[in-house]
Amino acid sequence: MNFVEELKWRGMVHDMMPGTEELLQKEMTSAYVGIDPTADSLHIGHLVSVMMLKHLQVCGHRPIVLVGGATGMIGDPSGKSDERNLLDEETLQKNQDGLKAQLSRFLDFEGDAENKALMVNNYDWMKEFSFLGFIRDIGKHITVNYMMAKDSVKKRITGEANSGLSFTEFTYQLVQGTDFYHLYNTYNCKLQMGGSDQWGNITTGTELIRRMAKEGEDAKAYALTCPLITKADGGKFGKTESGNIWLDPARTSPYKFYQFWLNTSDADAEKYIKIFTLLSQEEVSNLAKEHAEAPHARALQKRLAEEITVMVHGREAYDASVEASQILFGKATTDALKKIDEDTFLAVFEGVPTHTVAKADIEAGLNIVELLATNTNIFPSKGEARKTIKGGGVSLNKEKVANADVVVNTDALLNNKYLLAQKGKKNYFVIIAE
Repeated sequence: MNFVEELKWRGMVHDMMPGTEELLQKEMTSAYVGIDPTADSLHIGHLVSVMMLKHLQVCGHRPIVLVGGATGMIGDPSGKSDERNLLDEETLQKNQDGLKAQLSRFLDFEGDAENKALMVNNYDWMKEFSFLGFIRDIGKHITVNYMMAKDSVKKRITGEANSGLSFTEFTYQLVQGTDFYHLYNTYNCKLQMGGSDQWGNITTGTELIRRMAKEGEDAKAYALTCPLITKADGGKFGKTESGNIWLDPARTSPYKFYQFWLNTSDADAEKYIKIFTLLSQEEVSNLAKEHAEAPHARALQKRLAEEITVMVHGREAYDASVEASQILFGKATTDALKKIDEDTFLAVFEGVPTHTVAKADIEAGLNIVELLATNTNIFPSKGEARKTIKGGGVSLNKEKVANADVVVNTDALLNNKYLLAQKGKKNYFVIIAE
């Protein structure tokens, strides 16, 4: 497969140095993406770069993930208006371990294949530098004029916020360039990839490799960037009211992760399905046609949510998320309700009215009418509760309440804590026993 052609039809090429495609067609190429370990989990903003590496490996090339243990201590000025907080070594190591586990779902780090993925940490070689050694061996090759011409630097110096740029962040492009130079020499890595905001940093690396080449050596390195992902409405991709959408299920539940993709707009779904899945051009085209013929069926969103949730969290978590999403629409069973974990349950019923009852009352056994009209005010009176139950209009944990004599005990509790009451078809209430 032609890697560049694959990225192009997916809308994943923004800038590319001349000769990049020819290099990739000529030989198996090692290419890297840098990820700063500022957290112990990736979020979906990282996924574009990760998918570039995934496609690279599928096309027979070798992906290298560079975890920025050193650069994470500095902070990249690109696209940011403020200086980043610095991280200590212990935190960086913890974060690095978390990232490796998640990346293993996308990239093959094991086996004997020549193009198996590799993870490196730039702290391993950057820690060997002294300040004098760095400015002597690296700094002398790149002029201040060259560094000042970078957009990421110019914007920070002349920006409206006028926050300026510390010497630490100013040297970031030299440190990143040193990474590229090290990988070029150590692993014959000739290509660096990243978001379009990284173009300046990446090309500093290609320039450093050229300038530090031994006499007579044809030292050529290349750069390829993808567009920064945006939403059709102009909003920032991957951000919600509650913050980032993380790949770690403890930070963002698989259900919320699934819902994020399911709720994308039609325009965004058609763009995202090319970027965030491995579906072929023909499959994407067929899905787009199917969606155009029946937009209400949301074929694009459903397939997008399935592909990426399975890739990140596995088939079982995807199936559980689909089942959980059916609960609000009245299609789920009591068994499905009992299967979902507490985080998913709370995510599904976020914003639903809640009532608290004493767990001791449930343990002793509580009449359904007392529960709904006395211990909670789901019904304004016992009479109305009885009347609605008689008419078949009350459910508890997705099961119709047969009569007003039903007694609720701890066997009915979901996750040993919750009850789900339903009045009519659409009025849900969460009862918390504590």
